[in-house]
Amino acid sequence: MAQTSSRGFASMDREKQREIARKGGKAAHAKGTAHEFTTDEARAAGRKGGQAVSQNRAHMAEIGRRGGERRGAKRAASRGNGSGITDSQTQQKRVDETPTRPASTERSSMDRNDRSVDANRGHEYRPS
Repeated sequence: MAQTSSRGFASMDREKQREIARKGGKAAHAKGTAHEFTTDEARAAGRKGGQAVSQNRAHMAEIGRRGGERRGAKRAASRGNGSGITDSQTQQKRVDETPTRPASTERSSMDRNDRSVDANRGHEYRPS
């Protein structure tokens, strides 16, 4: 087995490395040679990184797969509340609890307008 050297920055303990790096950063800022990102530079760098990572289709597919699995697990956990109710029973319960239109002759503002724009989503709502 190869032995590692006891010399150099990488062989120092973490606290000693942080102390030296901190001094270097302070010196660079004092000298005026340290670079600080502007918001525009940071935005451009983030965009560039996003474009680079999205080129790898296998990586993006894996991210999507994990997200779908996690979402499915969360849904299953929220349904599995120990009540023993199946998915079809849950769906039927939702249908049974759906409010019906009141029998009154007064029409709602949504009914008065044949079309209105849903402000939250920016698309038209057409009542059926």
